[in-house]
Amino acid sequence: MEKSIDKVREKIAGFGAMLYDRFLTDAAGGNISARVGDVFCITSRFCGQKYQWHIRPEQVLVVDAQGKILDGDGDISRESKVHLALYQAFPMANGIVHCHPRNVLAFCAAGKSIQPVLEATWKFGEIKVVPYAPAHSADLANYIVDGIRGQEARIIKHAAAVMGRWHGLFVVGKDLDAAYDAAERIDTNARIIMLSRTIESNLELADEWKAALGQDLAAGE
Repeated sequence: MEKSIDKVREKIAGFGAMLYDRFLTDAAGGNISARVGDVFCITSRFCGQKYQWHIRPEQVLVVDAQGKILDGDGDISRESKVHLALYQAFPMANGIVHCHPRNVLAFCAAGKSIQPVLEATWKFGEIKVVPYAPAHSADLANYIVDGIRGQEARIIKHAAAVMGRWHGLFVVGKDLDAAYDAAERIDTNARIIMLSRTIESNLELADEWKAALGQDLAAGE
């Protein structure tokens, strides 16, 4: 069990750096966790603010189901309530990524769901927005659990996700790899939605330009 825990803590630390370097989270926060038997490995508090997500495996805490620290350096994150509530509600879940992806945050701020516009994200369905609640609150945990409820089949197959209003993305996966994979796909999907709207706008402008050019040409004949 110790070797398994060590490998998971190392993987979580690596994913934290990847999330930060790929603009899938920021210094404001986020959390990564994984279930290992009867315990949970979860990033400690201030991994973003103090360490810019370049952390040591020892900074990934090992906690029990009540959030009691069994091993690791640092304090438990205030958002651990969400992770532990999700693991309790969804026993098929083995990895959770909560992050602040730049493109997804635009939808969180606008309170708009993310439609699956790419084949790579069809399996996740519509990513909905749950009501706002403070990061440290039990209300946030309840809202996120309620937002994931009914998507158990997605977790078993790959992952399910919701957005917290004005907050960020919460992805619950069959394992940690699946949760990270889904987070990146969903952020790409969000970016493509915004870029495609720009293209549509530019196409409309192009049509106007063509019409105006046609009039100018006709006037010069």
